[in-house]
Amino acid sequence: MQLAFEHKVPLTPFNTLGLEAFADDFIDIVSVAQLIRLIKGGELAERRIVVLGGGSNVVLNPHVEGVVLRVAIPGRELIGEDDEAWYVRAGAGEAWHDFVRWTLENGWPGLENLSLIPGTVGAAPIQNIGAYGLEMADRFFALEAVDLKSGAVITFDREACRFGYRDSVFKHEAADRFVISSVTFRLPKTWNPMLAYADVAQELERAQVTDPTPIDVSDAVVLIRSRKLPDPGLLGNAGSFFKNPVVSAERFATLAQHYPNLPHYPQADGSVKVSAGWLIDQAGWKGRDLGPVGMYERQALILVNRGGATGEDVLLLADTVRAAVRDRFGVMLEQEPVLI
Repeated sequence: MQLAFEHKVPLTPFNTLGLEAFADDFIDIVSVAQLIRLIKGGELAERRIVVLGGGSNVVLNPHVEGVVLRVAIPGRELIGEDDEAWYVRAGAGEAWHDFVRWTLENGWPGLENLSLIPGTVGAAPIQNIGAYGLEMADRFFALEAVDLKSGAVITFDREACRFGYRDSVFKHEAADRFVISSVTFRLPKTWNPMLAYADVAQELERAQVTDPTPIDVSDAVVLIRSRKLPDPGLLGNAGSFFKNPVVSAERFATLAQHYPNLPHYPQADGSVKVSAGWLIDQAGWKGRDLGPVGMYERQALILVNRGGATGEDVLLLADTVRAAVRDRFGVMLEQEPVLI
């Protein structure tokens, strides 16, 4: 059975930046079996393949050549438990925040600090999403992915994924080779709230919560993110546009001499992560626009689409901001969203 592609499809609804773009061919992937049929039927052979999830971490070119596979595989289930943890699996097309809240409502804590991050479950390992002291890798157990060349379903454990700061093997040699179909998380039965970030602790204190539950922590994170970050449905954005740069201890010591208020986070290897948002603000770009795009007035790390922008507009602003930070601080910023 031949599976029908849609042709010349507008992609504005499928990227949270709301960029104007279109795809040559487009199809929703709703099951592993459907994807395998496409591969083995030869319909993807010799074609450029672009994989989209929730479109929350991409910058689209105005014309996306080839075939866009939008992963919409559903499913959420508890697949097992042992004395120490519950093992919960989700289809790659599940909305990340909805999945997080579902785990909490079922009494399986551990992902609450990652509440309200946009995107899908399948995209989470690619970026190794993180917030408020937690990375997805800290709760990851395994994933399944379909090999776009053979149609084989491959299991990746934590080691095989090679997680790093906003990084994984799927941004390197496994990029464009696999489509993640499901992800399994290991959620600890012994739970302690992660309140190292002052914002979360202060939000709970403001709510007069002294003995927080996982849902309390999630609610606090949702309130914090809602205040800082624009709703993509109202103002196009891709969340944090730049990574927080990591510098050597020596480089940080030099920066701290000149900028003692620079927010920083020491790393286990002796390096220091510094705040990209602070750097952008001090370089004069918080709340400033360039054409139809700009850096958000409430959080300098967020690049927003004021309306009608293309990927070219985004890249021009990103390059301009990067140059301003480099010239002021001697620090290079690296963007998080992937250019397609």
